[in-house]
Amino acid sequence: MKPKASIRVVAAVVERNGKYLITQRRPEGVLPLLWEFPGGRVEPDENDEQALRREMLERLGVDIQVGQHLATSVHDYDGYSVTLVVYKAALLSEKIMPVRVNAFHWAASEEFERYAFPPADQATMDKLLGFPGRRS
Repeated sequence: MKPKASIRVVAAVVERNGKYLITQRRPEGVLPLLWEFPGGRVEPDENDEQALRREMLERLGVDIQVGQHLATSVHDYDGYSVTLVVYKAALLSEKIMPVRVNAFHWAASEEFERYAFPPADQATMDKLLGFPGRRS
């Protein structure tokens, strides 16, 4: 049996005035139109901070300051496993553009249940925000 592929993904928790920056995946991508904390895959030649800053520039056109590590979770999907590493982050500019995302939104934590998140993101959000698991 072939071992599952393992993917390392980093995500930023950016908070402003009690709301969190979330992004919507593009319709043609994997897990289309689901919402997530912004970020993406870590490339082999990058550390987490480099990957997160690159992904934020590529997806939203913004530079960030990466802060403390908040959580790490592993989630198994069909055929692969995702290690999601979440960091607190601060925007270094306020002009956000949906470059490689379908949309972005500032949402209060109590609004999160209105948005569909991938299972790995949902489990991490629930843990970070102190919610019991709401959905699988």
